[in-house]
Amino acid sequence: MLDSFTIIALATPQGVGAIGVIRLSGSDAIAITQSVWQGKDLTVQPSHTIHYGHIVDGTKELDEVMVSLFRAPRSFTTEDVVEISCHGSPFILEQVLQLLINKGARMATPGEFTLRAFLNGRIDLSQAEAVADLIASNSAASHDIAIKQIRGGFADQIKELRAQLVNFASLIELELDFSEEDVEFVHRDELVKIIEKIKTVLQPLIESFKLGNVIKNGVNVVIAGRPNAGKSTLLNTLLNEERAIVSHIAGTTRDTIEEVLNIDGVLFRFIDTAGLRTTEDSIEAMGVQKSMEKIDQADLVVYLYDVNSTSEAELKTEVEKLKVDRDKLLIVGNKADLTDTIHVGADLYISAKGKVGMTALKKAFIDKVINKTLASQNTIVANIRHYEALKNAYNALDEVLAGIDKHITTDLIAFELRQALEYLGEISGDVTNDEILGNIFSKFCIGK
Repeated sequence: MLDSFTIIALATPQGVGAIGVIRLSGSDAIAITQSVWQGKDLTVQPSHTIHYGHIVDGTKELDEVMVSLFRAPRSFTTEDVVEISCHGSPFILEQVLQLLINKGARMATPGEFTLRAFLNGRIDLSQAEAVADLIASNSAASHDIAIKQIRGGFADQIKELRAQLVNFASLIELELDFSEEDVEFVHRDELVKIIEKIKTVLQPLIESFKLGNVIKNGVNVVIAGRPNAGKSTLLNTLLNEERAIVSHIAGTTRDTIEEVLNIDGVLFRFIDTAGLRTTEDSIEAMGVQKSMEKIDQADLVVYLYDVNSTSEAELKTEVEKLKVDRDKLLIVGNKADLTDTIHVGADLYISAKGKVGMTALKKAFIDKVINKTLASQNTIVANIRHYEALKNAYNALDEVLAGIDKHITTDLIAFELRQALEYLGEISGDVTNDEILGNIFSKFCIGK
């Protein structure tokens, strides 16, 4: 999958900017750049140096630039890498790109620089995927997860687990060579102990995906409740702007309104929905139906009710109709500044209009979504491919334990161990194929 061509791409976003960076990687990167360069001889300059000069096409000067050199193997791809900082005119960048291609470089495919870093052993596959996650991170929390993964914490854990398993699997395979002599190189109780130990590490990683996924993609929060409970007012107060229409007329909101808010480094996507009630108005009824659909899809449901007009019995009935798991439901009593009424079923009380209780409410969002146990973990899984591989490995190890308990033959135990090793290897890239790599790196931007 890796060829010997020197690849090239624009490493900065398309469009007009102060600077545009063109990146080359490959054995001819420095020589190709030197062929269009006026300045110090780049072929004799040391690694990790920056040089001022001009890019020329024959006698025609294209741009005044700075060139950064990274010599193999001390670069991201482990190959010779050149980064040319041009002025950010799309015309200039296109001219320089085309000139370097004419001199022998090839346009990079999406993610090809990172793919080369992986294939050359600079990073493993999970770290490569973390590079894409870092680029796409849009909150402090998603940034932290990606940074930790790039540093290799997750990869190191998986490699350690896999190494422990490889040792026992190799001995099991050895038993197959001596099957006629009926010998055991691995005591089954020792194998059970190591598998149980590995499972105790895998389990929290698997469970952390729920948290990792919402941090990576944002938390979908549906604000639900009766008409005039104050849902639109709450949305406006949270956003600190008049985003939704507020009226004393019941049923003002007939469609969903969505906005994003960053709370303590986590993105929350708030969805204001139509008031939940039985109505003869066909348009409003469609809005209510859409509200119920959004509730089913939500990561967190905030059920807002008016403490002045809702009894505890009514509140209980309304919450039950939602059919939402309690761990993703936050029951909030609104307009609490107008009464001393206290409902046993509420999690907290606020005044959306008076902007009272907003700090406590935001803290409740964080506490509800980010389980404190998970938040304290060093490693949080946010990648669906890793999650599936971990689950499959866990299930394969379960099959090994079940097989040992039933005294199945050594060849079947060996098969399940190989399966578990393969799934764990898929995460780091120790076990992979061109189809998997193509799927992963096709999602990268060109130039990374």
